[in-house]
Amino acid sequence: MGKINRGNYPDEIGKIIGQNCSVSGCHNSESYKASADFDLSTWETMFKGSDNGSPVIPFNSEFSSLCYFINTYPELGIQNSPTMPLNKSPMPYETVKKIKDWINQGAPDISGRVNGSDPELRKLYAVNQGCDVVTVFNAETQLPIRYVKVGNKPTGNTPHQVHVSPDGKYWYVSFLTTNILQKFDCRTDQLVGNIPLTPFAAGDLSGPDIYEWNTFVISSDSKYAYCASLNNNGWISKVDLENMTLLKFRVGLSNPHGIALSEADDVIYATSQYGNSIYIIDSALTNPVRYSLNSLPPNNNPNTLDPHELFLSHDKKNLLISCQASNEVRIFSLQTNSVTNVISTGIFPQEIMYSEAKNQYFVACTSDDQMFPNSMGVITRIDGLGFGATHIPCGYQPHGMAVDDRKGILYVLSRNTSSQGPPPHHTSSCLGKNGFVNFIDLNTFKLLSKKYELSVDPYYIALRP
Repeated sequence: MGKINRGNYPDEIGKIIGQNCSVSGCHNSESYKASADFDLSTWETMFKGSDNGSPVIPFNSEFSSLCYFINTYPELGIQNSPTMPLNKSPMPYETVKKIKDWINQGAPDISGRVNGSDPELRKLYAVNQGCDVVTVFNAETQLPIRYVKVGNKPTGNTPHQVHVSPDGKYWYVSFLTTNILQKFDCRTDQLVGNIPLTPFAAGDLSGPDIYEWNTFVISSDSKYAYCASLNNNGWISKVDLENMTLLKFRVGLSNPHGIALSEADDVIYATSQYGNSIYIIDSALTNPVRYSLNSLPPNNNPNTLDPHELFLSHDKKNLLISCQASNEVRIFSLQTNSVTNVISTGIFPQEIMYSEAKNQYFVACTSDDQMFPNSMGVITRIDGLGFGATHIPCGYQPHGMAVDDRKGILYVLSRNTSSQGPPPHHTSSCLGKNGFVNFIDLNTFKLLSKKYELSVDPYYIALRP
């Protein structure tokens, strides 16, 4: 007698799901649309996700919400309601544990295949600032497929920014509360090692408690990174990404935050977060020159312009600078070292991203509650030719963005840290309220209906080329 086909699940798992979940009126192929759009009839349909994202994350039951809803045992982790299977007796302890163990082993199908394991897969990486993890997305499905633990301390690392090297081989993470840049392999998403950003040893108590490594930029040859720390000592570091060593360490700038590189990788541009100015520095980190963005001399007066982020224009002639205190993007000419255009944005403009296919820039305005009714945050779109601006509401406290020109999609992360924000569908293993990701169609500049929940405080996102 041949084996029973249990939806391409391993036999024991398929039996559990077939008897409890993929049943009539629930998560089977006929009923799933009314059950969170989550079809558990086969292993393949399970990984198409639900209307809330990915209930199963391979190798990580801690972030798999399916486990939350079948669990009634505190020692097995998070419990959410309503308990599944709905209107039936809770699953026995051993059954719940078996599902969790299977997910922690990768949630393989009957032949051992693991979803999202192709080493050449196009992916996106999003830091969750409130949870010391990076969410990995499949760029083809836009669904989360992994949660990767980051940082060199047990808790409280506060990952702030993530970038993928231009060659697509590695991704890197900076942190607010530790003095390293972490390097991961894009093929496996495994940690390669820690790169020191200061002369202090990692965890050295002689260093500050808050390092504030906010932003970094990678050279076009993928060999070097330049990192900016917002702390009062004004640090900028240059590191060798191949040998994972600190090359240069400079102090004395005024609260550097946003950072970018010239086309030839020989000039660094950095914002001075509080005041009205930016720095232009050679790549050896010598001779920084400070330029004003308004009619006043460079100063450190907060709540005037407060330049947050900067972005080298597609023609390499200008910098676009988000000014979070004045709700503007200022266009700074690199030919005249002066501001040539001022573009009004939503309230509290932060990150800037560019679509080469559309020749458009996108600015996440995190705190805008004025432009559209019942909203908190807008995306301002700036035309790359005439710098004309249009706006749409998006998410709740939008911040990080990523452009996927191949798919025609703009990813927008919503921090959702305010108590006034939308309640999450489920809880998290981390302290705080889950954020989410929205999607904007680049062709129409319209918000798509899908929205996926992530872990706490999703902050910045980067695409693997």
